[in-house]
Amino acid sequence: MPEREEEAVRERPAGEGNGVTQDPSADAAASAASAVPHGDDARPVLEMRDVSKRYGEIQALDDVSLDLLPGEIHALLGENGAGKSTLIKVMTGVVQPDIGDILIDGQKVHIGSAFDAQTYAVAAIYQEPMIFPDLTVAENIFIGHRDRGRIVNKGRMRDEAKEVLARLDVHLDVQAPASTLTLAQQQTVEIAKALSLNTRVLIMDEPTASLSAHEVAQLFTIIDRLKAEGVSILFISHRLEEVFRQADRITVMRDGAWISTTPRAEMTIDEAIRQMVGREVVEFYTRTESNPGEVILQVEGLGVEGAFEGISFELREGEVLGFAGLVGARRTDVGLALFGIHPAETGRIVLDGEDVRIKNSKDALKLGIAYTTEDRRGHGLIFNQSIAANITLPSLDRYLDRLRLIRKSLERATALDFRERLSIRAPSVDTPASSLSGGNQQKVVLSKWLDTKPRILILDEPTRGIDVGAKVEVHHLVDQLVKEGIAIILISSDLPELLPMSDRILVMREGRQMDLIDATDVSQERILALAMGQAETAPGVPPGPGR
Repeated sequence: MPEREEEAVRERPAGEGNGVTQDPSADAAASAASAVPHGDDARPVLEMRDVSKRYGEIQALDDVSLDLLPGEIHALLGENGAGKSTLIKVMTGVVQPDIGDILIDGQKVHIGSAFDAQTYAVAAIYQEPMIFPDLTVAENIFIGHRDRGRIVNKGRMRDEAKEVLARLDVHLDVQAPASTLTLAQQQTVEIAKALSLNTRVLIMDEPTASLSAHEVAQLFTIIDRLKAEGVSILFISHRLEEVFRQADRITVMRDGAWISTTPRAEMTIDEAIRQMVGREVVEFYTRTESNPGEVILQVEGLGVEGAFEGISFELREGEVLGFAGLVGARRTDVGLALFGIHPAETGRIVLDGEDVRIKNSKDALKLGIAYTTEDRRGHGLIFNQSIAANITLPSLDRYLDRLRLIRKSLERATALDFRERLSIRAPSVDTPASSLSGGNQQKVVLSKWLDTKPRILILDEPTRGIDVGAKVEVHHLVDQLVKEGIAIILISSDLPELLPMSDRILVMREGRQMDLIDATDVSQERILALAMGQAETAPGVPPGPGR
């Protein structure tokens, strides 16, 4: 029996099978009984039956079936490249399957466009909200409506926007431009937009990836309200702790194929990971014992007007210093100052006992400081360039001959070395970065800055948007780098990741340093309390931004 059939023994969605006709109503009833208490007559709102999709030689979806019950949170798990995105595109009419059926309330339908999806009450929100920044909150909520006519009654629109937000127990100024909203608020507007269209199936693709822990909690409160109203939610996330806290059922995909659909109570995180990667993944979020060396960097009272002030810390060789805080804490701004993108205006930077000024990234690189951005798509990679070209770009002078031409053999040798060292999965180092999965793109970004041979490496959200297997590989790489003596500043919104990976943690709130804590002596609750301004600094430590 093929591997995926051996593993997929818990529950098969309606229509799943090797050409064997099944009774979908029976499957739906069984699923409902094991997952969400909707009664014996519960029928899936949406079903995907035996869906396949091929792009050239790539089998993106291979005979995939999935169903969504009324008022259930159904988690969809899988590594990057597992087929989740393609499945979403089929559900929302962006692409058409080669074979297979889509059913709404038991009836076959054709979803050939986004408008068709809207007609059938299917909507999707993504990690980056699709918001028009110059339009108001109310205008964004109702922009997808086709029944408003040519003349818009703005007063009525504002009133109805308030009503939709009230259903979510959210209070926003409906006349405010969307550009003034936080990322979490923009996502709320996206949800309100879907609710205004009487959406019955809401697909949420990595909705928490860019949110703080506090904002995640607020989002899940909203999700619970949607669930209570009977909205079916397909929830895609790489944050497994969130999945296991919220989901009613969990579907796992791998290599474009369905692996299993299981009630959450019958699934463990370890089992989910095993099914996702097809192997045991050990040492998740762990580090070997660290032994930091001498202090190489001292930061005293660092500040940039309007961003942050009074940031002070020491960084040692072979140490991971974590930066924690909610969205708006300005952690990234500190990293950008140390890398010279937005140079510090006040305070001191002392490297190896000598005062230094970092006016730009060239200064930083000369001093042995490298920075990996959280935005690998916007600033981390040149997507139409090869893996090799991306890796060598910051150190290009090393690869030029006397005629200022790139020594291709040397460039390829370096790229091949990093492909082997970081396990970059690509057929060739000539492969464009655009064709790689998120995890492999992140490895290219890391390779690019490691090639500068840094002494200090600033990692800004290094595992955001990558799958669990790639996360483990990044963690192991960090562990290896600190063994080599590289000092790391780790900026992460993922506290279950930050705590075990760090030696010490600096907590920020609204541009101010709240505390600097030994990671072995602190809990997630303590960090959150500091980040929210609900806890005092450690005893004996003077408060204030200059700490």
